[in-house]
Amino acid sequence: MANENGAAKGGWKLQEIIFVAMLCIVFGVVYLVAVYAAAAMVAAFTPMGIGPMGNEIVFGIWFMVSTLAAYIIQRPGVALVSEVIAALIEVLLGNMYGPMVIVTGLVQGAGAELAFALGRYKSFETKDMLLASLFCTIISFVWSFIRSGYGLISLPILVLFFVVRLVSSVVFCGLGSKAIGDALAKTGLLKGYALGRSRA
Repeated sequence: MANENGAAKGGWKLQEIIFVAMLCIVFGVVYLVAVYAAAAMVAAFTPMGIGPMGNEIVFGIWFMVSTLAAYIIQRPGVALVSEVIAALIEVLLGNMYGPMVIVTGLVQGAGAELAFALGRYKSFETKDMLLASLFCTIISFVWSFIRSGYGLISLPILVLFFVVRLVSSVVFCGLGSKAIGDALAKTGLLKGYALGRSRA
């Protein structure tokens, strides 16, 4: 789906800034809830020796605002900025991991941003959303390898974690974000944004 208004041209409109800010607030809360849900699952999986699996199952949730915001606004920088702001809000709301979450948001947002940049911000089809979910998975997994000690995990378990994270990413930030965007577009609420205009 091409952005008829040229997503890469001009700065953000005020209504786009406000909309992204609202999305970030909503997902800052969603992300925080996912953190505590993941913590409970980590505790459940720990006796089996695969505690981090609890995080992997819901990992795709933590990418969602980047793909959803980019899908709706269709401008350069939206994926990265939205993910960082949502992470900041998550920290302010009391994320147990503190300011490092903002760095993680930067890493995760970079994955989605790269995927849309490859299409020059002119294509936001399902394939682009899935590519974004793949890039989010790869880049965040490298970060987990560096930050969370994944280098100490045996290769079979490491592969399992990656596959589970990829599936979670596809379901939540790829297909899930697109479904949410499409549902909002059908209501007419997005007629002032790139996605809504493309459906008019």
